[in-house]
Amino acid sequence: MAKNKMKTSKTAAKRFRVTKNGKILFNHARTRHTTGKRRRSALRELRKKDVLDKGDAKRIKRLLGV
Repeated sequence: MAKNKMKTSKTAAKRFRVTKNGKILFNHARTRHTTGKRRRSALRELRKKDVLDKGDAKRIKRLLGV
């Protein structure tokens, strides 16, 4: 029997989502406040989810227990 289970990092679980193909999706930063000075098109782009880079994804998958 295994001694210990790997715990999921709850902070990472709230911020990242794993797709069916194993890619990691995340929300962009800089969307909460002081957005009045940004272009509307830039804010629309920031609303979209984006795919995390391969090197970072490996680290986040370990935190998520995937």
